Amino acid sequence: MRRYAPLALVALLAACPTYDSYKYAAGQDGLMSADDYAAYGPEQAIAMAVGREFGKGEAGATPEAFAKQADAALAYAKKFPQIKTIVADTLGHRLVLTFADGWSTQVTPITDGKSGDETKGLPK
Repeated sequence: MRRYAPLALVALLAACPTYDSYKYAAGQDGLMSADDYAAYGPEQAIAMAVGREFGKGEAGATPEAFAKQADAALAYAKKFPQIKTIVADTLGHRLVLTFADGWSTQVTPITDGKSGDETKGLPK
């Protein structure tokens, strides 16, 4: 029985999941492109622009870095008068935007290499 203890320990450690959820939240595999989604309307374009700025602000994997990243996205989102409220979940890697007409959406970081201002369909 004692000889199986190291094997059990290795199996136990291999079963421990990684808690780095950023790569899953920011991953765009299998999703519609941000530009295609932005074409649905001005609010969708704003959401994608905020998501791009959220992804662009990545500053590390500490809670403080996630807060800094969210702060950068919040500052960008505040320039749109259509957004009524913004709630940040820094450890969940998402922002919840509520628009003036009542529509709410969650925004995760979009890491497609574009800035928010490059999003097509943004209101002027």
